[in-house]
Amino acid sequence: MTSPAGYDATFLSTTELDAPTRTGLVALPYTHFTVAIDPERRLAASTAVNIDGSEVREVDRGDDWRLDSRLPAAQQAGPELYASNDLDRGHLVRRRDPVWGTAAVAEQANADTFHYTVCAPQTATLNQSKTLWLGLEDYVLDHARQYGQRLSVFSGCIFADDDPVYRGVAIPRRFFKIAAWEQDPELAATGYVLDQTPSLGPILERPARADTATPPLGPYRTFQVPIEDIAGATDLSMNQLVTADRYALQPAARLEGQRWTELTSHADIVV
Repeated sequence: MTSPAGYDATFLSTTELDAPTRTGLVALPYTHFTVAIDPERRLAASTAVNIDGSEVREVDRGDDWRLDSRLPAAQQAGPELYASNDLDRGHLVRRRDPVWGTAAVAEQANADTFHYTVCAPQTATLNQSKTLWLGLEDYVLDHARQYGQRLSVFSGCIFADDDPVYRGVAIPRRFFKIAAWEQDPELAATGYVLDQTPSLGPILERPARADTATPPLGPYRTFQVPIEDIAGATDLSMNQLVTADRYALQPAARLEGQRWTELTSHADIVV
């Protein structure tokens, strides 16, 4: 396929905001976003998407998951990882985030998010919960829409050497998301880490879907964390984001009712 421009580093201002990266990653540009794959882990170490809250469109979801022909199949985790189990193809770039602009561009952006390179293995508990990953995705996009604001959002896997291996793929326990925007008129950013460790056990121990109901898998917590800690845990370059860390999406405000996040002091967070 023809490669689109991908993530725009000057989307927020004339000052470039580089996407987090490190040596050894393969960058794949899509419509309004770019994915950086770790070919050894076969998953995205980092993704970067531009969101224009004033131009977001509603587009039919579709479900045409496919490998990206620009990358060898052996370097991307495909359908065999997600077959007959409780692992979701969790969008690291949320499907709706890049879906803005003209109708044709929005349709292409929607289709682009259904490459296996854009997703990571997430338990249904993490991926579909309004108090976890889905809630975080909703909050970020709703903020952009409500204020007609431009955001650049960076998400990815936090790889660890002891991540459990399942069907030949080391499954990440944790994921990060960072939102960046222009404020007064400087760059501002805030970061989050989500952990699916408690919900992985039943999946890794069961090769195929059981007929019985999945047992309770809680509790789970979503932490708002210093971006500097995310950079350290991922070994990704995030210097501009670390400097811009304002620790809240809205000035002088934290998430309404702490609906899906538990805020804690920096000293209490272990990343």
